Amino acid sequence: MPAVTVENPLVLPRVIAPEGAVARPVLAVSPAPSGLEGEGFPVRRAFAGISHRRLDPFIMMDQLGEVDYEAGEPKGTPWHPHRGFETVTYIIDGTFVHRDSHGGGGVITDGDTQWMTAGSGLLHIETPPEELVLSGGLFHGLQLWVNLPAKAKMIAPKYQDIRAGSVKLLTSPDGGALVRLIAGDVAGHTGPGATHTPITMIHLSLNPGAEITLPWRADFNALAYGLAGHGTAGAEGRPFAEGQTVVFRDDQGADAGGTVTLRAAERQDSRTEKFEVVLLGGRPLREPMRHYGPFVMNTQAELAQAFDDFQAGRLGVIPADRPERFAR
Repeated sequence: MPAVTVENPLVLPRVIAPEGAVARPVLAVSPAPSGLEGEGFPVRRAFAGISHRRLDPFIMMDQLGEVDYEAGEPKGTPWHPHRGFETVTYIIDGTFVHRDSHGGGGVITDGDTQWMTAGSGLLHIETPPEELVLSGGLFHGLQLWVNLPAKAKMIAPKYQDIRAGSVKLLTSPDGGALVRLIAGDVAGHTGPGATHTPITMIHLSLNPGAEITLPWRADFNALAYGLAGHGTAGAEGRPFAEGQTVVFRDDQGADAGGTVTLRAAERQDSRTEKFEVVLLGGRPLREPMRHYGPFVMNTQAELAQAFDDFQAGRLGVIPADRPERFAR
């Protein structure tokens, strides 16, 4: 995994959990079923089957790949609309090109994140670059959907390009874990991503046998997803592995924030040297949600209006120089 790293983590600031903090226990471990997205690239649905009450403000997350394409095989998505939420695309291996009907977009590669606020709506396409299609190669990433509060549903679309070099790097007291803080705050450190909905997003790499305990906000939920390898979650040592989502309890009262603990198994499999985990937390919006396809709104009427606006062309027009197949 070539996402941003350092040779010696001990040169980084260290995250130290406060003494006496309450460890947040594990509620459940859920498997992520596999499927196909866009033009046929493989995904794992990290949040499938998990109650929205436990996910809020998150809507869904797909692990894209990991897949090693032959020449001519790399795939993306056709043009498609979005309204009412934010997409967070984090590329671990490979390259993705984004473009939208407002002229926005860009190229993201190893360790980069693109934060797209769909807001009032746009048309959008994600494709591998032509050179990757011709050569093939490794592709691996994540796409997370973050809900917008009702007051921000119809804000103007915008992008944040978060380059790998701007991610805040931290470590555990013994240097056994590398913390990539993409968005949010941990122990007084802040990631570069600016969010409308308060969240924390972290990519953790834990050496075999390493453990990290992170301070966690009491008003946030907590979710961990295994990208590669295996280990445990919580002070109680609940096993989980690649392709599984851990839901931590968030109903323990005022001290529920406390800490979140993750540990890598002493021995990893032959595919990975480390236990790779995405750790997420957010302050629940606790608002009504109506979600259908690419639209996430608060009421059925707003959802119907989104479809009407899309059909009427009010979400944008595909640029004439890019007449790729359109998703309906």
